[in-house]
Amino acid sequence: MATWSSRRNRRVDRSVSLRAWVETRRLTAAGALLLLTACGTTPPAATASADGPPTAASGGPAASADASLPARTAWGDPDLQGQWNNQSSTPLERPTDGPLAGKEHITPEEAERLYQAERQSFDEAPAAGDPGTYNAFWRDDGKQLTRTSLIVDPPDGRVPPYTPAALTRLAAERQARTQRGRADSYTDLPAWTRCISRGWNGIGSWYSSNYQIFQSPGYVVILQELIHEPRIIPLDGRPHLAPRASQWLGDSRGRWDGDTLVVETTNFDARASFRGSSAAMRLIERYTRTDANTIDYQFTIDDPETFTKPWTVSLPMRRMTDGITVYEYACHEGNQAMVGILGGARAEEREAAAAAGRR
Repeated sequence: MATWSSRRNRRVDRSVSLRAWVETRRLTAAGALLLLTACGTTPPAATASADGPPTAASGGPAASADASLPARTAWGDPDLQGQWNNQSSTPLERPTDGPLAGKEHITPEEAERLYQAERQSFDEAPAAGDPGTYNAFWRDDGKQLTRTSLIVDPPDGRVPPYTPAALTRLAAERQARTQRGRADSYTDLPAWTRCISRGWNGIGSWYSSNYQIFQSPGYVVILQELIHEPRIIPLDGRPHLAPRASQWLGDSRGRWDGDTLVVETTNFDARASFRGSSAAMRLIERYTRTDANTIDYQFTIDDPETFTKPWTVSLPMRRMTDGITVYEYACHEGNQAMVGILGGARAEEREAAAAAGRR
C-alpha cells in the first residue's frame, strides 16, 4: 500500500513555510466545522486557535478558579479537544514466552531497553526479495509501557478464547477464501487496501496512529487519520440505528459519566471485523483526561458470539505537541495501486497457464 505519504508529509513537510503550515491547520479546523454543521448543531462563534492555547471565548476550556479540575469547554463539558496519538510498542497481549512472560509489570529501565531494541529491529536490512519496508524513521514513536500488555482484563493479559460457534465460522471463512486467488477480483482485497475504510481499530497502527477530537454542544467528533474517517457521536440520548443499518465504523452514541466520555458503538458491518469479531460486537470506549497532555483511553469488546467473555484494553493517548498535525490521508494517491494489484494477478495467471501448456 502506498499509505506512507501521510507519514512522509508529517516528517518532511516540517520544512515548509510558516504560512503554508498555518493554512493547513486552518483547513483542518474548517473541516471540523463542516462536520459539526452537518450534524445539525451550530458550532461556537469561534474555534480554538491551532497556533495557541484555546480560550473560553473561542470555544475552548473555560477559565476555572480550581486548577485541579479538568479543562472545560465554554458550555461546561470536559474538554478533550486536540490532536492525539495512541501508538505504543507494548503488545496487545502479554507474551507467553521470552522476557515478558509471566510478568504483569516491568521497570522503566526494562521498558526503555525493549523500546530501543524494537526500534533497532525496524532499521535492520530487509530480507532477500523484499524491495524495502518502512524503517523506524517512518514509524510512530510509541513508547513501551511498564505494563506488559495493553489488555488489562482478563488479568492474564490475553484475548479470551473463541467460542465454538466462532471457531466454526472463522474456519468456514478461511476455507471459502482458499477457493479463490489472491486477487481474482477487487472484492477479494481488504477494505483498507481498497481505500474504503480502515474500520475501527482502538490500538492504532505502526504509523498514522493519530486522532483529532472536536467538540460542540451535543456532539463529539473523533477523526482518525487512517483513511481520514470521522466518527460523529451524538450525546443527546437518541437510540441506536435499527439493527439492519450497519456501518463501517459502527453506530456510536455517547454520554458523560462524570468527567469521562463513554461511547457505545453497535451496528458494525460484518466486513469490518476486529480480531474475528462478528456483526454483534458491542464496543464500549472511555475517554478521561488525566492531565493537559494525556487521555486515559480504554475500550471493552463485548461479543458473546465470538469471545467467551468481554475483554478490556487500556492505553494512553498523548497530545501531539511537536508541531506535527493530522494531514489528509490520500490513500493510494487515487487508488492507482489497485490496477497494479489486479493486473499483476492476471499476469501471474497467464504465466502459469503458459507453463502448464509447455509441460
